[in-house]
Amino acid sequence: MTTHRNLLYVTRLAFLLALLALWQVGSTRGGFEFYISSPIAIGESFWHLLRSGAFLFHASITTAEAFLGFAIGGGAGMLVGVGLGRSKFLADVLDPFLTAFYSLPKVALAPLFVLWFGIGIEMKIILAAVTVFFLVFLNTYTGVRNVSREQLTVIRIMGANEGHLLTKVVLPSAITWVFAGLRLSVPYALIGAIVGEIIASNRGLGFLVSDAASKFDTAGVFAALVGIVMLAMVLNVAVKQTERWLMPWKASEGLREVTV
Repeated sequence: MTTHRNLLYVTRLAFLLALLALWQVGSTRGGFEFYISSPIAIGESFWHLLRSGAFLFHASITTAEAFLGFAIGGGAGMLVGVGLGRSKFLADVLDPFLTAFYSLPKVALAPLFVLWFGIGIEMKIILAAVTVFFLVFLNTYTGVRNVSREQLTVIRIMGANEGHLLTKVVLPSAITWVFAGLRLSVPYALIGAIVGEIIASNRGLGFLVSDAASKFDTAGVFAALVGIVMLAMVLNVAVKQTERWLMPWKASEGLREVTV
C-alpha cells in the first residue's frame, strides 16, 4: 500500500511539473504571456500577495462567507430533505416549485440579492447558502427515499415511533448521500461567495480577481485563482475529515480496497 501511494504521489508531481514547464515555455516563446501569463509570473504575484498580507486578509473574508453560507445552506438542505423525504404528499406538492427554482441559475439571483440585502457580507453569505441548499437537499432527499421500505416496516411493527425511525434507520442510511451532497457543494459555496464579491465588494478573493482583471494583470488574476483553488481544497479536506469522523467504517472500507 505504501509503495502504491508513493508511486501515486510521484506520478502526480511529475505530471504537475510537466504541465507547468509546458505552460512556461508556451507562454514565453509563443508570445501568449499577456493572455495566459506564466507560472513564474503567477508565482511572483502570489508571493507578493502573501508577503503583503493581502492574500490572508481577503482569503479570510471569503472563507467566512463561504463557510457560513455552506453551514446555513447545508443545514437547511438536510432539514428540508429529511422532512420531504418522510412526507411523500408534501414532496409531491412542492416538487414543481422546487424543480423550477433549482433549474434557475443561482448566479442570476445576485443582482436581486444586492437590491434586497445590500452589498455587505450578508449578501454573499445568502447567495452561497442558496447555491449550496439544493445540492444538499436533493442528495438528502434521495438518501431518505432510498431507505429500505421493508426495514422501516419491520421496525415500525416492533413498536418504533417516527423519532426512532429517523435516528436509528433513516439518518444512518442516508448519511452517505448527505456527505456526497456536502462534498459537491463545497466549490459551489465558494462560487456563491466569490460571485457576490465580483459583483459588489471591495474585499475578498473575488474582489482580487476583478481588481486584477480591471488592470489587465493576467498574473494577478491567476494568482487569485490559485488562492481560490487552495481554499477549496482546504474546505474539501475539512468535509472529508468530518465524514471519516462520523462514518469510520467508510475509511476502513477504503483501506480494504487499497489493500486488495
